[in-house]
Amino acid sequence: MITVHHLNDSRSDRILWLLEELEVPYEIKKYERDAMTRYAPAALKAVHPLGKSPVVTDGDRTIAESGAIIDYVIRRYGGGRLQPEPASPLYDQYVHWLHYAEGSATVPLLLQMYTMLMGGGAAPPLQKRIDEEIANHLGYLDRTLAGREFIVGNEFTGADVQITFVAEMATLLGPIGPYSNLRSYLTRMHARPAYRRAIERGGPSMMDV
Repeated sequence: MITVHHLNDSRSDRILWLLEELEVPYEIKKYERDAMTRYAPAALKAVHPLGKSPVVTDGDRTIAESGAIIDYVIRRYGGGRLQPEPASPLYDQYVHWLHYAEGSATVPLLLQMYTMLMGGGAAPPLQKRIDEEIANHLGYLDRTLAGREFIVGNEFTGADVQITFVAEMATLLGPIGPYSNLRSYLTRMHARPAYRRAIERGGPSMMDV
């Protein structure tokens, strides 16, 4: 059985959500951030050398990184669900969004979060660049979601699990206001029964915005 090493207020919320969507049995081992530093506890390093979450164990396998975990779970347990047929053009779009979320979209949001945690904005040239990149990526997502229920095709996929985290971060940090399609998308994703079950099992999350 899969064990999700679940850190509060982290990306591991979305792995619980994915497993709930697939109705795959799983166990949760919970970890708490340090109240002052917000760092993950050292105990996570016993699971994976990076000491970060999400990370899952499945028998003798340990898988880290959100995109890799989503790919693993869907390949091993999805039975063809939550991803397009690999031979279809939609599959290429699916892979793009699956990796775009962490590889591109999250980066400027993380930079913004770090500067806020340090008590202020970045140096003016860097802050300008951060703001431009956030607007670039949120605008891209907002335009893509115009007239769409999901990020790829007409069905919910693992890519939606990834992209939802981007919308959550943008909401926490404040810049999502002008992007009505992205805001509506986040509302739809959070209303999914599987998402609500994941939050119930995993515990309250600041990402549930």
